[in-house]
Amino acid sequence: MTRKTLLKAALAAAPLPIVLGGVSWAKDDRTPSGQPLAPTPYCDDNDSPTPPQMEGPYFKPNSPRRTSLLEAGVTGTKLTLTGYVFGLACRPIANALLDFWQADVRGAYDNRGFRLRGHQYTDAQGAFKLETIVPGLYPGRTRHIHVKVQAPNRPILTTQLYFPGEPGNNSDPIFHPALLMNISNGGGGKLAKFDFLLNVNQRSGR
Repeated sequence: MTRKTLLKAALAAAPLPIVLGGVSWAKDDRTPSGQPLAPTPYCDDNDSPTPPQMEGPYFKPNSPRRTSLLEAGVTGTKLTLTGYVFGLACRPIANALLDFWQADVRGAYDNRGFRLRGHQYTDAQGAFKLETIVPGLYPGRTRHIHVKVQAPNRPILTTQLYFPGEPGNNSDPIFHPALLMNISNGGGGKLAKFDFLLNVNQRSGR
């Protein structure tokens, strides 16, 4: 029984607007050697922080604050992403910034406006929820969502989230199995779960 297991049970028992489930096993994907992938990292003792990834050419600052990227003109399969942001001591981080951006259903990014772009902050329990769509395929890449995550007054983690079972995962040069979301059907579309573990020392208060 780890600190994270106990914490997750306590958070799940609280009256939160976001209901989160079990372990994010990447059951639908395998490594190039055919071995099953490791589970999406949960914050158990001694876990490594969520790995960073390149920003890419399409990040834009000053995105609108919103928890839903669904708006007029946005089509595609609905995707609801939920999760928590933790520090190294497996305690949730409240008021952490998450800034998301992604391609539309055709694989194109909106570079003139802020369609499928937005930022939000975790609640008091470190939880977040994003309503968006499953992105299309950008040429040369597997399916992915970009995100920047920042605890208050700490460095920014820039990374990308991936979908299990995608044919392009094994050929994408920067795909990382530790960044696979847990995907299931529901809510009129797809449900995704991912917990971020930031390199934030919570044991000494620094």
